[in-house]
Amino acid sequence: MGVLTSWAARFRLRQYVKASLWIVPLFGLVLGALLAELALAADGADWPSGWHYSATTASGVLSAIVGAMVALLGFVVTIGVLVVQQATGTLSPRYMRLWYRDRLQKAVLATFTGTFAFAFSLLRSVESDSVPDLGVTLAGVAVAVSLVLLLIYLNRFTHSLRPVAIADLVTRMGEAVFTRGAAAIRDAAPRGDGNVSSDGPVLRLRTGRGGAIQAFNVAGLVAEAARHDCVFVVPRLIGDFVPPGTVLIEVHGGTSKPDPDRVTALVALGAERTIEQDPAFALRVLVDIAIRALSPAVNDPTTAVQVINYVESFLHTVGSTHLPGRYVLADRHEHARLVLPGRDWENFLQLAVCEIREYGGSSMQVCRRLRAMLEGLLDTLPPSQHAAVRAELSLLQKAIEREFTDPARRAIAQQPDHQGIGGRYPS
Repeated sequence: MGVLTSWAARFRLRQYVKASLWIVPLFGLVLGALLAELALAADGADWPSGWHYSATTASGVLSAIVGAMVALLGFVVTIGVLVVQQATGTLSPRYMRLWYRDRLQKAVLATFTGTFAFAFSLLRSVESDSVPDLGVTLAGVAVAVSLVLLLIYLNRFTHSLRPVAIADLVTRMGEAVFTRGAAAIRDAAPRGDGNVSSDGPVLRLRTGRGGAIQAFNVAGLVAEAARHDCVFVVPRLIGDFVPPGTVLIEVHGGTSKPDPDRVTALVALGAERTIEQDPAFALRVLVDIAIRALSPAVNDPTTAVQVINYVESFLHTVGSTHLPGRYVLADRHEHARLVLPGRDWENFLQLAVCEIREYGGSSMQVCRRLRAMLEGLLDTLPPSQHAAVRAELSLLQKAIEREFTDPARRAIAQQPDHQGIGGRYPS
């Protein structure tokens, strides 16, 4: 297959474009130059006397705009460096992948580069007897728009980089991905119980390159399996890192042999996990922020408690859905064609609780908040999910007994509290 003809290659290209900070500003640069040419072509209308500029004034204004846009670009880049430092130092390096995709940031950069190109292109047309009055006026409007966008960007920068704001964003993204995935799996349920033959695979398709499994082209895999009247079984979870030569697809049954390159090209591998089809990665980011707050260098259990609020919200979304841990998807004739491994409720719960409990076991706030969260899950989730929750409650109790040897302090640490310390829990 060609370099960009496979689904996996196109997926990686889309990911690169979404995370790129230069592609949209480049379009802004080109658009600014084109708009300058249009403004010059449309100039010459009868403007009121107040909208006419002398050659000296126009040159000064446009030169000032060019310099200001370059300075503002440097300012935004400086903010970007500060974001990288804060995110990697106090939040989670995994969050950076989301920050790179911020549309407002790209819009600000594109507006600055577009205004720069617009003003610079107009400068060449300024002569003693010919001044682009329309262009100079539009350049002033572009500067005003740029300043408004900059203020909006600064407002987001100062408010949205708080751990609680990031936790809210990541939780909403993870819940949306989980909800879409669960709906797609329900809609693709096979006829009957969806059992797949237990006979061994007739063919194992291996990857030629290594990387983290970022996404599956589910529709493409189902269609390819239907074409060969076989069942594809995926042995690895999305988010797993696979070295070269790893089995990506097991082929069971079939009337013909599928093309290995064609099938493996329907699985996207990359340098790191994404949230595109991996809601557990959102939970991973939340836990990272919480345990970073619990590290001795930061020592901020209140931030960890705030993040646990969103971890609880995510768990309620996940826990209300039946998770078999293995998903069978069918073609349009309701014949089983694709088997994907999945995380069950216990996997999600362990990911959410285990590390926070281990790193925050000595914090009274964290212990009380974790107990309130687990008891809340027992109260709202179906009984089929209770065994895993009770297991985590037992582990939390053992951690409290190990860390709080004094009976009085242990009694306080055992009290559930939705605020960590200071709230009330209904008896």
